[in-house]
Amino acid sequence: MKRFFSVAGLLLAMTMMLSACGFHLRGTSPHDNLPFSTIHFAFPESAPLAVELKRNLRGGGTTIVPNRSAAQVSLELLAEKRTKSILSLNALGRARQYELVYSLRFQLKDAKGRVLMPPTEIVQKRTLDYNETYALGKEIEEVDLYRDMQSDIIAQLIRRLAKVKLTPAASASAPKLNAAPARQP
Repeated sequence: MKRFFSVAGLLLAMTMMLSACGFHLRGTSPHDNLPFSTIHFAFPESAPLAVELKRNLRGGGTTIVPNRSAAQVSLELLAEKRTKSILSLNALGRARQYELVYSLRFQLKDAKGRVLMPPTEIVQKRTLDYNETYALGKEIEEVDLYRDMQSDIIAQLIRRLAKVKLTPAASASAPKLNAAPARQP
């Protein structure tokens, strides 16, 4: 019984320390709150990027709608590119390291077609050490590195979407009623 209380006390102390250090679970920090509740994807929703992005946005409470006119914002994918280039060679002239680059260009528009975020590019780079003896393992590592870069790009994209300022449609066309009169000298 004494051991149970010491373990419970240790768990309670660890929980208190975690809450005091500013630790937040992913998705609970203020910057993850998006300024819109509905979004439309102007690119194929079956793409691996779209599948993971939808999962992350739905986890935060955002609804993905199929119709652009029903959404508050529309995310347009302008380009998605994966490249692999030789970074260094060994003494025999064979590739020893590759540089993997994953880039994503996108823009965000509101329901009326106004650009809220101009064309923006997010780029991730990774280095892959290569040994032809372990070719199959290196191919699997390459796939994992691209998947990791995609997750990082989606996290950056969501942080950028959280910074977007939506202008209410009514405030753009309506005159300011509570404006103070200008001072006369």
